[in-house]
Amino acid sequence: MEKLADRLDAVNRAVGSAVRWLALLMVLLQFAVVLLRYVYGVSFVFLTEGVLYMHGALFMLGAGYTLLVDGHVRVDIFYSKLEARGKARIDALGAALLLLPSMILLLWFSFPSVRNSWAVLEGPISVGGIPASFLLKSLIPAFCVLLIVQGAACFLRDLVRLNTKDAAV
Repeated sequence: MEKLADRLDAVNRAVGSAVRWLALLMVLLQFAVVLLRYVYGVSFVFLTEGVLYMHGALFMLGAGYTLLVDGHVRVDIFYSKLEARGKARIDALGAALLLLPSMILLLWFSFPSVRNSWAVLEGPISVGGIPASFLLKSLIPAFCVLLIVQGAACFLRDLVRLNTKDAAV
């Protein structure tokens, strides 16, 4: 199970390595938008939407990587005081009962909207914007799939921890 979890981790590790560059590109593009607007007095909607598209892609595609590196926010005063087996139990239950079902439902219910958007190659959000709203909407199922993959990897690792006799796992 550990090897399968490692392979699943590799998916989000690769995606995370790729999308992290969007943060830099987003800052540079936003700087260019501000420079053009306040120094030269010109504005382009497609550049502003470009920042929006990169922001959406960074966070939607980076969510699985964030789960991989345990970078998500935890609001649990008891979790930090638990030993490894207790943490694995809570994480496994959270993945099995909350994360995976919610991502499957979101994937299921978003698919018709994304499919329809692709069918008509849905255009820009605003007049003069990027004519590819269908790409932005496609981030929703990608987000779900990446979190399902990472959630499965985390669940498998938690099962290994729970089935290990050593309490210090």
